[in-house]
Amino acid sequence: MRFSPLVEQLMDAFRVLPGVGPKTAQRMAMHVLEREREGGQRLSATLAEAIEAVGYCQRCRTLTEAELCALCQSPRRDETLLCVVESPADQLAIEEAGGFRGRYFVLHGHLSPIDGIGPEAIGLEQLESLVAQAHVHEIVLATNPTVEGEATAHYIATQLAAYGVTFSRLAYGVPMGGELEYVDGGTLSRAFNGRLPFASE
Repeated sequence: MRFSPLVEQLMDAFRVLPGVGPKTAQRMAMHVLEREREGGQRLSATLAEAIEAVGYCQRCRTLTEAELCALCQSPRRDETLLCVVESPADQLAIEEAGGFRGRYFVLHGHLSPIDGIGPEAIGLEQLESLVAQAHVHEIVLATNPTVEGEATAHYIATQLAAYGVTFSRLAYGVPMGGELEYVDGGTLSRAFNGRLPFASE
């Protein structure tokens, strides 16, 4: 059975979202058309407005509709501490975890020569300019623990070493509440190499 052209177009439009296949797109389209037309109109209007108005912060490159995002404008953030992440979603995860009071720089990806993604594509010139102009003392390299993420972190540290900043990497290891028998060998090895002193009191 084929639906009408507009219904088919709506289902196809939903498939632009990550993880949404044909069946999920069909359920979404049916739900909006049968039960949530008002919500669908609100979604449509908000989506159109966001696509038109949301760009990148001129300083840290996160998503915002302003020239500078709220974090870059905040006088309470420690500008000597800079956290480099691969995506705005990574930045949000760190913010929601709490504890980090510095500023950010969003790469929007990682180095991948095979895919033609070089330093210019992820804003490394802008990052270097930021480090040169600001009073950054430490750069937290919070790229993902993948081959590409590790290579990107190493490249950034090599390129910015001349500015005299300290580099740190997020610790990786056994998750809180996890059981050792279910932890993969690579993670367990990193956990042993990065072990910390334990105080008995």
